Amino acid sequence: ALLRYSRTPQCCQSRRSLTQNPLKKIWMPYKNGHPEQHISQRKVCMTNCPTLIVTVGLPARGKTYISKKLTRYLNWIGVPTKEFNVGQYRRDCVKIYKSFEFFRPDNEEGLKIRKQCASAALNDVQQYLGEEGGQVAVFDATNTTRERRETIVRFAEQNGYKVFFVESVCEDPDVIAENIVQVKLGSPDYTDCNTDEAIEDFMKRIKCYENSYQTLDEDLDRELSFIKIIDVGRRYLVNRVLDHIQSRIVYYLMNIHITPRSIYLCRHGESDLNVKGRIGGDSGLSLRGKEFARYLAKFIQDQNIKDLKVWTSQMKRTIQTAEALSVPYEQWKALNEIDAGVCEEMMYEEIQENYPLEFALRDQDKYRYRYPKGESYEDLVQRLEPVIMELERQENVLVICHQAVMRCLLAYFLDKSADELPYLKCPLHTVLKLTPVAYGCKVESISLNVDAVNTHRDKPEVELLSRRISDRWLLNRGDILKPVRLDLFPHFVFPAE
Repeated sequence: ALLRYSRTPQCCQSRRSLTQNPLKKIWMPYKNGHPEQHISQRKVCMTNCPTLIVTVGLPARGKTYISKKLTRYLNWIGVPTKEFNVGQYRRDCVKIYKSFEFFRPDNEEGLKIRKQCASAALNDVQQYLGEEGGQVAVFDATNTTRERRETIVRFAEQNGYKVFFVESVCEDPDVIAENIVQVKLGSPDYTDCNTDEAIEDFMKRIKCYENSYQTLDEDLDRELSFIKIIDVGRRYLVNRVLDHIQSRIVYYLMNIHITPRSIYLCRHGESDLNVKGRIGGDSGLSLRGKEFARYLAKFIQDQNIKDLKVWTSQMKRTIQTAEALSVPYEQWKALNEIDAGVCEEMMYEEIQENYPLEFALRDQDKYRYRYPKGESYEDLVQRLEPVIMELERQENVLVICHQAVMRCLLAYFLDKSADELPYLKCPLHTVLKLTPVAYGCKVESISLNVDAVNTHRDKPEVELLSRRISDRWLLNRGDILKPVRLDLFPHFVFPAE
């Protein structure tokens, strides 16, 4: 058998050369034109094969909330992820929702439609994890029976995916009622219903699933990889975590909570280097920056925020801003501004004059561009992951940081792409109040009416460039990993649930 690089089933015409595509990193042994299975290989043999996350639980248990948060987090850290909500497939198929009768186990037409919708969603999962190069798909549905889950596992095995189940179990009636009021009553299913009618119908919908619900069991399902979240994080059961992605999923889910809170983001007051139009450095506040710090102290005092924590970077301008508040604060090295390397304390005009190629390359791909001897936005996101984890654990927090750092944090909470992130507007002397809501984050921008310079640069139109080995500074971009899947399972039939 020769070692072959697999792109599609037809890519095995040549047998004598070892080829490598820098964009795709899955290699397979071939024999007689087909992938050869070694005797030691199990059903899923690739370390970096795609992951299928499958939610489990009764309606109104927070499955979609978890799905959306997980998708947002994984995309933010650079793992291409997409959510597939079977309920949305059902709404697209059945335009007018009438009542809970659709979900009755003896409603044959309803069962047929729901199975078709689940099958359509899995076909789209296959498309995304295959041709579109996704790494993680989140299959958001009730999946309450063991038979349904076994069907999904078989589908994953046929396609070479790893499966990780996320079950949300909640018996607290107050939490369930709050979820119904906050989320379900805003659903298109209940557009023309009053609140009492909608709640009554939805409770009957839950009853349709309860009799057949089979929870994940540590004995019966010991071969499955899963996390069971009990009563919104009061307790967890984690079973058979297989890889790095699953470990990060577990770590993330054990840090999030649903307690109402607000996160306040702002930059330091205007600095002396801001006034001079220079980037980076560690200068102190200008006169207007000190005025902003006083205004910020009054604003925070007027808000009367319970148990507010204040975080800053370890740079002089954020510390001086925080000291004006006259409250305890914590310094985070992770919150330091992006390192501009050889370009520290330079004006953009000077960078363009002294390093014209670097200036043009940064405009071409601002997110992945790394300053010579410095950092990229991509590096900064990795540095800020512990901050995000702690923000998810905390309640009310004020983060006094820097422009690039604030962009990264804002992109996480607002679900912005890597292309959008470096151009998010984060003006000086403005506070952004973020309030997490059901499926997203509400943003309120509060200007404290202290003048400051504008440090924002809009996205320019640029020509495609690349470095040569002879160029003075080299960009270490890293390869973009895109798994290649063989289209082995084009159609799947679901059992009733």
